[in-house]
Amino acid sequence: MKRFTWWVILLVVLSLTVLSCSWATPLHYFSRLSLLPNVAPTATPTATPQPVPTLALGAEEGVTAEEALLTRLYEQVSPSVVHIRVTQKVARETVVPFPDFPGFPNLPNLPQIPDEFYRRGEGSGFVWDEEGHIVTNYHVVAEATTVDVHFFDGTIVEAEVVGLDSQSDIAVLRVDPKATQLRPAVLGDSDALRVGQLAIAIGNPFGQTWTMTRGIISALGRTIRSGSNPFAIPEMIQTDAAINPGNSGGPLLDSHGRVVGMNTVIISRSGASAGVGFAVPINIIKQVVPELIATGHYAYPWLGIEGRDLWPEDVEAMDLDVRQGALVVEVVEDSPADKAHLRGSERTIKVDGEEVKTGGDVIIAVDDEPVRGIDDLVAYLVRYTRPGQKVTLTVIRDGREMSVPVTLAERPEELTQK
Repeated sequence: MKRFTWWVILLVVLSLTVLSCSWATPLHYFSRLSLLPNVAPTATPTATPQPVPTLALGAEEGVTAEEALLTRLYEQVSPSVVHIRVTQKVARETVVPFPDFPGFPNLPNLPQIPDEFYRRGEGSGFVWDEEGHIVTNYHVVAEATTVDVHFFDGTIVEAEVVGLDSQSDIAVLRVDPKATQLRPAVLGDSDALRVGQLAIAIGNPFGQTWTMTRGIISALGRTIRSGSNPFAIPEMIQTDAAINPGNSGGPLLDSHGRVVGMNTVIISRSGASAGVGFAVPINIIKQVVPELIATGHYAYPWLGIEGRDLWPEDVEAMDLDVRQGALVVEVVEDSPADKAHLRGSERTIKVDGEEVKTGGDVIIAVDDEPVRGIDDLVAYLVRYTRPGQKVTLTVIRDGREMSVPVTLAERPEELTQK
Protein backbone atom coordinates (compact mmCIF):
# COMPACT_ATOMS: atom_id res chain seq x y z
CA MET A 1 0.00 0.00 0.00
CA LYS A 2 2.88 2.40 0.90
CA ARG A 3 4.57 1.69 -2.47
CA PHE A 4 1.31 2.59 -4.26
CA THR A 5 1.06 5.83 -2.23
CA TRP A 6 4.62 6.88 -3.20
CA TRP A 7 3.84 6.23 -6.87
CA VAL A 8 0.76 8.50 -6.61
CA ILE A 9 2.86 11.26 -5.00
CA LEU A 10 5.47 10.88 -7.74
CA LEU A 11 2.91 11.21 -10.55
CA VAL A 12 1.26 14.26 -8.94
CA VAL A 13 4.58 16.07 -8.45
CA LEU A 14 5.71 15.35 -12.00
CA SER A 15 2.35 16.59 -13.32
CA LEU A 16 2.70 19.84 -11.38
CA THR A 17 6.24 20.24 -12.68
CA VAL A 18 5.01 20.09 -16.30
CA LEU A 19 1.84 22.17 -15.88
CA SER A 20 3.10 24.99 -13.65
CA CYS A 21 4.07 27.34 -16.53
CA SER A 22 1.57 30.21 -16.22
CA TRP A 23 1.36 33.97 -15.68
CA ALA A 24 0.28 35.16 -12.24
CA THR A 25 -0.34 38.86 -12.83
CA PRO A 26 -3.22 40.49 -14.73
CA LEU A 27 -0.77 42.17 -17.14
CA HIS A 28 0.09 39.62 -19.81
CA TYR A 29 2.59 39.53 -22.64
CA PHE A 30 1.84 37.57 -25.77
CA SER A 31 4.66 35.12 -26.38
CA ARG A 32 3.66 31.52 -25.71
CA LEU A 33 6.13 29.42 -23.74
CA SER A 34 6.34 25.71 -22.99
CA LEU A 35 9.04 23.46 -21.57
CA LEU A 36 10.13 20.83 -24.07
CA PRO A 37 13.11 18.59 -24.71
CA ASN A 38 15.58 19.79 -27.34
CA VAL A 39 14.08 19.20 -30.78
CA ALA A 40 15.95 20.45 -33.83
CA PRO A 41 13.82 22.47 -36.28
CA THR A 42 13.19 20.93 -39.67
CA ALA A 43 14.01 22.82 -42.84
CA THR A 44 11.16 23.75 -45.14
CA PRO A 45 11.76 24.49 -48.83
CA THR A 46 10.91 27.91 -50.13
CA ALA A 47 7.57 28.05 -51.89
CA THR A 48 6.92 30.28 -54.89
CA PRO A 49 5.33 33.54 -53.66
CA GLN A 50 1.84 34.14 -54.98
CA PRO A 51 0.72 37.51 -56.32
CA VAL A 52 -1.22 39.56 -53.77
CA PRO A 53 -4.09 41.87 -54.75
CA THR A 54 -3.74 45.55 -53.89
CA LEU A 55 -6.00 47.02 -51.26
CA ALA A 56 -9.07 48.76 -52.58
CA LEU A 57 -12.40 49.87 -51.16
CA GLY A 58 -15.76 48.79 -52.48
CA ALA A 59 -18.19 45.92 -52.19
CA GLU A 60 -18.13 42.69 -54.16
CA GLU A 61 -21.16 40.61 -55.00
CA GLY A 62 -22.61 38.99 -51.86
CA VAL A 63 -20.36 40.80 -49.35
CA THR A 64 -20.51 44.16 -47.64
CA ALA A 65 -18.01 46.93 -48.26
CA GLU A 66 -16.39 46.29 -44.87
CA GLU A 67 -16.04 42.57 -45.58
CA ALA A 68 -14.44 43.30 -48.94
CA LEU A 69 -12.08 45.77 -47.27
CA LEU A 70 -11.00 43.29 -44.58
CA THR A 71 -10.56 40.46 -47.08
CA ARG A 72 -8.33 42.52 -49.37
CA LEU A 73 -6.44 43.96 -46.41
CA TYR A 74 -5.68 40.44 -45.17
CA GLU A 75 -4.48 39.36 -48.62
CA GLN A 76 -2.24 42.41 -48.91
CA VAL A 77 -0.71 42.43 -45.44
CA SER A 78 -0.36 38.74 -44.51
CA PRO A 79 2.85 38.24 -46.56
CA SER A 80 4.41 40.99 -44.43
CA VAL A 81 3.52 39.25 -41.15
CA VAL A 82 5.70 36.47 -39.75
CA HIS A 83 5.35 33.71 -37.17
CA ILE A 84 8.34 33.59 -34.82
CA ARG A 85 9.34 30.45 -32.92
CA VAL A 86 12.12 30.50 -30.35
CA THR A 87 13.90 28.03 -28.11
CA GLN A 88 15.76 28.93 -24.95
CA LYS A 89 18.18 26.61 -23.18
CA VAL A 90 17.24 26.20 -19.53
CA ALA A 91 19.89 25.15 -17.03
CA ARG A 92 19.10 22.00 -15.08
CA GLU A 93 19.11 23.82 -11.76
CA THR A 94 16.26 26.09 -12.95
CA VAL A 95 13.99 23.10 -13.54
CA VAL A 96 11.79 22.22 -10.54
CA PRO A 97 13.63 19.37 -8.78
CA PHE A 98 12.02 16.21 -7.55
CA PRO A 99 11.27 16.71 -3.83
CA ASP A 100 13.45 15.00 -1.26
CA PHE A 101 11.01 13.12 0.94
CA PRO A 102 12.50 11.48 4.04
CA GLY A 103 12.37 7.72 3.71
CA PHE A 104 11.39 7.86 0.05
CA PRO A 105 11.50 4.28 -1.27
CA ASN A 106 13.79 3.18 -4.09
CA LEU A 107 11.69 3.19 -7.26
CA PRO A 108 13.27 1.22 -10.10
CA ASN A 109 13.29 2.14 -13.78
CA LEU A 110 12.39 5.83 -13.31
CA PRO A 111 13.46 8.15 -16.17
CA GLN A 112 16.38 10.42 -15.31
CA ILE A 113 16.07 14.20 -15.47
CA PRO A 114 17.94 15.34 -18.60
CA ASP A 115 20.90 17.69 -18.25
CA GLU A 116 19.28 20.27 -20.56
CA PHE A 117 15.78 21.53 -21.12
CA TYR A 118 14.63 23.87 -23.85
CA ARG A 119 11.82 26.33 -23.29
CA ARG A 120 9.92 26.92 -26.51
CA GLY A 121 7.97 30.08 -27.26
CA GLU A 122 6.32 31.79 -30.16
CA GLY A 123 5.13 35.19 -31.19
CA SER A 124 4.59 37.39 -34.22
CA GLY A 125 6.48 40.05 -36.14
CA PHE A 126 6.51 41.97 -39.40
CA VAL A 127 8.95 42.58 -42.24
CA TRP A 128 10.72 45.93 -41.89
CA ASP A 129 12.74 46.16 -45.11
CA GLU A 130 14.11 44.20 -48.05
CA GLU A 131 17.47 43.73 -46.30
CA GLY A 132 15.95 41.00 -44.14
CA HIS A 133 15.11 42.91 -40.95
CA ILE A 134 12.13 41.73 -38.93
CA VAL A 135 10.59 43.70 -36.07
CA THR A 136 9.03 42.00 -33.04
CA ASN A 137 8.79 42.40 -29.26
CA TYR A 138 11.83 42.21 -27.02
CA HIS A 139 10.07 39.74 -24.72
CA VAL A 140 9.46 37.32 -27.62
CA VAL A 141 13.16 36.76 -28.36
CA ALA A 142 14.99 37.85 -25.19
CA GLU A 143 17.58 35.23 -24.15
CA ALA A 144 16.55 32.96 -27.04
CA THR A 145 18.99 30.24 -28.04
CA THR A 146 17.54 29.91 -31.55
CA VAL A 147 15.01 31.99 -33.49
CA ASP A 148 13.14 30.70 -36.55
CA VAL A 149 11.00 32.98 -38.71
CA HIS A 150 8.06 31.40 -40.56
CA PHE A 151 6.79 33.28 -43.60
CA PHE A 152 3.33 33.29 -45.15
CA ASP A 153 4.56 31.34 -48.20
CA GLY A 154 5.71 28.45 -45.98
CA THR A 155 9.40 29.32 -45.88
CA ILE A 156 11.20 28.89 -42.55
CA VAL A 157 14.45 30.82 -42.06
CA GLU A 158 16.73 30.94 -39.03
CA ALA A 159 17.24 34.50 -37.78
CA GLU A 160 19.88 36.35 -35.82
CA VAL A 161 19.05 38.96 -33.19
CA VAL A 162 20.39 42.33 -34.37
CA GLY A 163 19.22 44.67 -31.62
CA LEU A 164 17.23 44.62 -28.38
CA ASP A 165 15.40 47.39 -26.54
CA SER A 166 13.79 46.19 -23.31
CA GLN A 167 12.57 49.69 -22.43
CA SER A 168 10.11 49.94 -25.33
CA ASP A 169 9.84 46.15 -25.79
CA ILE A 170 11.26 46.24 -29.32
CA ALA A 171 13.61 43.77 -31.02
CA VAL A 172 15.07 43.56 -34.51
CA LEU A 173 15.94 40.25 -36.18
CA ARG A 174 17.65 39.61 -39.49
CA VAL A 175 17.15 36.78 -41.96
CA ASP A 176 18.95 36.04 -45.21
CA PRO A 177 17.09 38.28 -47.69
CA LYS A 178 17.73 35.74 -50.44
CA ALA A 179 15.88 32.98 -48.59
CA THR A 180 12.43 34.25 -49.56
CA GLN A 181 10.71 37.16 -51.24
CA LEU A 182 10.39 39.84 -48.57
CA ARG A 183 7.37 42.12 -48.50
CA PRO A 184 8.04 45.04 -46.13
CA ALA A 185 5.01 46.28 -44.25
CA VAL A 186 3.66 49.73 -45.05
CA LEU A 187 4.09 52.01 -42.03
CA GLY A 188 1.47 54.49 -40.91
CA ASP A 189 1.47 57.48 -38.55
CA SER A 190 0.37 56.76 -34.98
CA ASP A 191 0.16 60.50 -34.22
CA ALA A 192 -2.70 60.75 -36.72
CA LEU A 193 -4.86 58.12 -35.02
CA ARG A 194 -8.24 58.97 -33.51
CA VAL A 195 -10.32 57.03 -31.03
CA GLY A 196 -13.01 55.06 -32.85
CA GLN A 197 -10.99 54.26 -35.95
CA LEU A 198 -10.91 50.69 -37.21
CA ALA A 199 -8.06 48.58 -35.78
CA ILE A 200 -6.99 45.20 -37.22
CA ALA A 201 -4.54 42.74 -35.72
CA ILE A 202 -2.84 39.94 -37.66
CA GLY A 203 -0.72 37.45 -35.74
CA ASN A 204 -0.43 33.97 -34.32
CA PRO A 205 -2.57 33.69 -31.17
CA PHE A 206 -2.14 30.35 -29.40
CA GLY A 207 -0.13 29.20 -32.42
CA GLN A 208 -3.06 29.73 -34.82
CA THR A 209 -1.04 31.29 -37.60
CA TRP A 210 -2.04 34.39 -39.57
CA THR A 211 -5.20 35.05 -37.59
CA MET A 212 -7.01 38.33 -38.20
CA THR A 213 -9.14 40.09 -35.60
CA ARG A 214 -10.79 43.48 -35.78
CA GLY A 215 -11.91 46.18 -33.39
CA ILE A 216 -11.41 49.87 -32.87
CA ILE A 217 -8.87 52.24 -31.38
CA SER A 218 -10.30 52.35 -27.84
CA ALA A 219 -7.98 54.99 -26.37
CA LEU A 220 -4.70 56.76 -27.04
CA GLY A 221 -1.81 58.02 -24.95
CA ARG A 222 -1.70 55.21 -22.40
CA THR A 223 1.52 54.80 -20.42
CA ILE A 224 2.32 51.16 -19.60
CA ARG A 225 5.38 49.70 -17.91
CA SER A 226 7.40 47.23 -19.97
CA GLY A 227 7.52 44.02 -17.94
CA SER A 228 9.89 44.38 -14.96
CA ASN A 229 11.55 47.47 -16.44
CA PRO A 230 11.03 50.52 -14.17
CA PHE A 231 10.54 52.83 -17.17
CA ALA A 232 7.18 53.06 -18.87
CA ILE A 233 6.35 53.06 -22.59
CA PRO A 234 4.45 56.27 -23.42
CA GLU A 235 1.68 56.87 -25.96
CA MET A 236 0.58 53.22 -26.09
CA ILE A 237 -2.43 52.51 -28.30
CA GLN A 238 -5.37 50.77 -26.62
CA THR A 239 -7.59 48.51 -28.72
CA ASP A 240 -10.43 46.04 -28.24
CA ALA A 241 -9.33 43.94 -31.21
CA ALA A 242 -8.84 40.43 -29.81
CA ILE A 243 -5.15 39.84 -29.11
CA ASN A 244 -3.90 36.83 -27.17
CA PRO A 245 -0.72 34.92 -26.27
CA GLY A 246 1.17 34.53 -29.56
CA ASN A 247 0.12 37.93 -30.93
CA SER A 248 3.19 39.63 -29.41
CA GLY A 249 5.17 41.58 -31.99
CA GLY A 250 2.47 41.43 -34.65
CA PRO A 251 1.17 44.56 -36.37
CA LEU A 252 -1.85 46.62 -35.42
CA LEU A 253 -3.21 48.03 -38.67
CA ASP A 254 -5.44 50.86 -39.79
CA SER A 255 -8.13 50.47 -42.44
CA HIS A 256 -5.56 51.13 -45.19
CA GLY A 257 -3.39 48.19 -44.09
CA ARG A 258 -0.69 50.44 -42.63
CA VAL A 259 1.10 49.43 -39.43
CA VAL A 260 0.19 51.90 -36.68
CA GLY A 261 1.45 49.87 -33.72
CA MET A 262 2.94 46.60 -32.50
CA ASN A 263 0.72 44.45 -30.28
CA THR A 264 2.51 43.96 -26.97
CA VAL A 265 0.44 43.49 -23.83
CA ILE A 266 -3.08 42.94 -22.50
CA ILE A 267 -4.81 43.51 -19.20
CA SER A 268 -6.73 40.37 -18.36
CA ARG A 269 -7.63 38.29 -15.31
CA SER A 270 -7.68 35.09 -17.34
CA GLY A 271 -4.61 35.58 -19.55
CA ALA A 272 -6.78 35.64 -22.68
CA SER A 273 -8.22 38.66 -24.46
CA ALA A 274 -10.62 40.75 -22.39
CA GLY A 275 -10.81 43.52 -24.96
CA VAL A 276 -8.09 45.65 -23.34
CA GLY A 277 -4.94 45.35 -25.41
CA PHE A 278 -2.03 47.73 -25.97
CA ALA A 279 0.33 48.34 -28.88
CA VAL A 280 3.63 50.22 -29.02
CA PRO A 281 2.99 53.16 -31.40
CA ILE A 282 4.69 52.91 -34.77
CA ASN A 283 6.21 56.39 -34.43
CA ILE A 284 8.27 55.22 -31.44
CA ILE A 285 9.22 52.08 -33.39
CA LYS A 286 10.34 54.25 -36.34
CA GLN A 287 12.53 56.18 -33.93
CA VAL A 288 14.14 53.14 -32.27
CA VAL A 289 14.52 50.53 -35.01
CA PRO A 290 17.06 52.34 -37.24
CA GLU A 291 19.44 52.66 -34.29
CA LEU A 292 18.92 49.03 -33.29
CA ILE A 293 19.87 48.04 -36.84
CA ALA A 294 22.92 50.33 -36.84
CA THR A 295 24.25 49.78 -33.32
CA GLY A 296 22.10 47.15 -31.59
CA HIS A 297 21.19 49.68 -28.88
CA TYR A 298 18.95 52.70 -28.35
CA ALA A 299 19.95 55.33 -25.77
CA TYR A 300 17.03 56.90 -23.88
CA PRO A 301 17.22 60.26 -22.11
CA TRP A 302 17.10 60.32 -18.32
CA LEU A 303 15.94 63.09 -16.04
CA GLY A 304 16.27 61.22 -12.75
CA ILE A 305 13.04 61.79 -10.86
CA GLU A 306 10.14 59.78 -9.52
CA GLY A 307 6.93 61.67 -10.08
CA ARG A 308 3.17 61.47 -10.35
CA ASP A 309 0.22 63.56 -11.47
CA LEU A 310 -0.74 66.53 -9.36
CA TRP A 311 -3.80 65.72 -7.22
CA PRO A 312 -6.45 68.05 -5.76
CA GLU A 313 -5.07 67.20 -2.30
CA ASP A 314 -1.65 68.51 -3.40
CA VAL A 315 -3.20 71.71 -4.73
CA GLU A 316 -4.89 72.34 -1.39
CA ALA A 317 -1.88 71.38 0.75
CA MET A 318 0.55 73.45 -1.34
CA ASP A 319 -1.88 76.35 -1.94
CA LEU A 320 -1.29 76.20 -5.70
CA ASP A 321 -2.89 78.28 -8.44
CA VAL A 322 -2.37 75.49 -11.00
CA ARG A 323 -4.50 72.34 -11.15
CA GLN A 324 -2.38 70.18 -13.48
CA GLY A 325 1.26 69.19 -13.66
CA ALA A 326 3.82 66.55 -12.70
CA LEU A 327 4.75 66.50 -9.01
CA VAL A 328 8.39 65.63 -8.26
CA VAL A 329 8.24 63.01 -5.48
CA GLU A 330 11.88 61.87 -5.37
CA VAL A 331 15.09 63.10 -6.97
CA VAL A 332 17.70 60.43 -7.72
CA GLU A 333 21.07 61.30 -6.24
CA ASP A 334 23.67 62.54 -8.76
CA SER A 335 21.07 62.51 -11.57
CA PRO A 336 20.50 65.36 -14.05
CA ALA A 337 17.56 66.49 -11.90
CA ASP A 338 19.76 66.50 -8.80
CA LYS A 339 22.46 68.51 -10.57
CA ALA A 340 19.80 71.01 -11.68
CA HIS A 341 18.63 71.30 -8.03
CA LEU A 342 15.09 70.07 -8.60
CA ARG A 343 13.32 69.50 -5.29
CA GLY A 344 11.52 66.35 -4.24
CA SER A 345 8.60 66.04 -1.83
CA GLU A 346 9.38 66.03 1.89
CA ARG A 347 5.96 66.68 3.43
CA THR A 348 3.23 64.09 3.78
CA ILE A 349 -0.54 64.29 3.57
CA LYS A 350 -3.29 61.74 3.96
CA VAL A 351 -5.14 60.65 0.82
CA ASP A 352 -7.85 58.03 1.25
CA GLY A 353 -6.34 57.12 4.61
CA GLU A 354 -2.80 56.65 3.30
CA GLU A 355 0.29 58.81 3.86
CA VAL A 356 1.66 60.20 0.57
CA LYS A 357 4.47 62.62 -0.12
CA THR A 358 3.80 66.12 -1.38
CA GLY A 359 5.40 69.57 -1.48
CA GLY A 360 7.99 69.07 -4.23
CA ASP A 361 8.51 70.98 -7.46
CA VAL A 362 5.56 70.87 -9.85
CA ILE A 363 6.61 70.65 -13.51
CA ILE A 364 4.04 72.42 -15.69
CA ALA A 365 5.99 72.63 -18.98
CA VAL A 366 9.07 71.31 -20.77
CA ASP A 367 10.55 73.45 -23.55
CA ASP A 368 7.30 75.46 -23.42
CA GLU A 369 5.22 72.34 -24.11
CA PRO A 370 2.47 72.02 -21.47
CA VAL A 371 2.80 69.16 -18.97
CA ARG A 372 -0.61 68.12 -17.65
CA GLY A 373 0.75 65.10 -15.80
CA ILE A 374 3.69 62.73 -15.52
CA ASP A 375 2.69 60.91 -18.73
CA ASP A 376 3.12 64.11 -20.74
CA LEU A 377 6.62 64.57 -19.34
CA VAL A 378 7.65 60.98 -20.10
CA ALA A 379 6.21 61.14 -23.62
CA TYR A 380 8.01 64.38 -24.46
CA LEU A 381 11.37 63.15 -23.20
CA VAL A 382 11.12 59.83 -25.10
CA ARG A 383 9.83 61.30 -28.35
CA TYR A 384 11.73 64.56 -28.67
CA THR A 385 14.96 64.43 -26.65
CA ARG A 386 18.20 62.46 -26.47
CA PRO A 387 20.97 62.03 -23.89
CA GLY A 388 23.16 65.14 -23.66
CA GLN A 389 20.37 67.44 -24.79
CA LYS A 390 19.45 70.46 -22.66
CA VAL A 391 15.79 71.08 -21.85
CA THR A 392 14.09 73.83 -19.89
CA LEU A 393 11.56 72.85 -17.26
CA THR A 394 8.94 75.31 -16.07
CA VAL A 395 8.25 74.52 -12.41
CA ILE A 396 6.20 75.87 -9.55
CA ARG A 397 8.27 76.10 -6.35
CA ASP A 398 7.01 77.69 -3.16
CA GLY A 399 4.17 79.24 -5.13
CA ARG A 400 6.45 80.90 -7.71
CA GLU A 401 6.96 79.95 -11.34
CA MET A 402 10.57 79.51 -12.44
CA SER A 403 12.64 78.04 -15.27
CA VAL A 404 15.12 75.24 -14.57
CA PRO A 405 17.61 74.19 -17.31
CA VAL A 406 18.54 70.50 -17.21
CA THR A 407 21.06 68.55 -19.29
CA LEU A 408 19.71 65.03 -19.78
CA ALA A 409 21.83 61.89 -19.38
CA GLU A 410 21.38 58.34 -20.64
CA ARG A 411 19.29 55.99 -18.53
CA PRO A 412 21.68 54.02 -16.29
CA GLU A 413 22.08 50.39 -17.29
CA GLU A 414 21.59 49.17 -13.72
CA LEU A 415 18.11 50.73 -13.74
CA THR A 416 17.03 49.52 -17.17
CA GLN A 417 17.85 45.87 -16.39
CA LYS A 418 15.96 45.59 -13.13
